[in-house]
Amino acid sequence: MYEATYYEVVSLPAPTPAGFLSAAAPGMRVVVRYRIEGGLTDALGHLVACDAGACTVRTRQADVVIPLERIVAAKEVPPAPERRRPRA
Repeated sequence: MYEATYYEVVSLPAPTPAGFLSAAAPGMRVVVRYRIEGGLTDALGHLVACDAGACTVRTRQADVVIPLERIVAAKEVPPAPERRRPRA
């Protein structure tokens, strides 16, 4: 069985953000940075779906549909911390 060397592993090309999202499992918590008029913005939430033209991220406020050609970065993020209970 062939085992890749360290150099071969670290020198593999990273997937594009759209490629990462296309391969990601629905339900994965992600942050997606994408272009909007006037700059960039982020969508933080759970990946709902990703097809050939767009991906959908469920944020706290709404489902955000992002065209793949506008995405500049994307990655998996850890689960949100539990909310603190208000002090009495």
